Amino acid sequence: MAVLPITVLGSPVLRQVTTPVAEVTDELRQLAADMFDTMRAAEGVGLAAPQVGRTERMCVVEVGDVAAVLINPEIIAREGKIKWEEGCLSIPEVFGWVERSAVVKVRAIGLDGQPFELEGRELLAVCIQHELDHLDGKLFIDHLSFLNRRKAMNAWEDEKDKYPGLLRILKPGDSDEPKGRAVAASDAPEAHHDAL
Repeated sequence: MAVLPITVLGSPVLRQVTTPVAEVTDELRQLAADMFDTMRAAEGVGLAAPQVGRTERMCVVEVGDVAAVLINPEIIAREGKIKWEEGCLSIPEVFGWVERSAVVKVRAIGLDGQPFELEGRELLAVCIQHELDHLDGKLFIDHLSFLNRRKAMNAWEDEKDKYPGLLRILKPGDSDEPKGRAVAASDAPEAHHDAL
């Protein structure tokens, strides 16, 4: 297992639509293990293949006691709304409030090659939606209003020079991301965020 370099905003792979996985192989299982190591080193709760420079349609999520590899995932049900101040491992130190579905059900293939369904609520739901956006070449900043997106891009201008080659290099145990919690859309906004 290894901690992989994370691609950052500006890398073309982050804007590509991923390719469905035809077969679950040992190489794919190794990639999933490396993605978990990378996500944990960055103290994130999710990581999609494009964030490590790959084009497979897969991501990993880990929220609370739920850790899952989602291969060829698709959301099959949604419910409610939740507002969350999101961050992204590929856009360090940039955050923005995004409204998403509060509950989602996703259908995917697991590392055993078998289909399964996973329901996520609150943070897990946000994480799943954020990671599936990555698989379609979308980023959380795409959900921001014009002014908030501009603010986020200005913040990124201050950060991007820290990542030569558009790569973020971490070692096991490294962390430069804050932790956070969910806030329902009806709650008063507080300063918090999660790196997804």
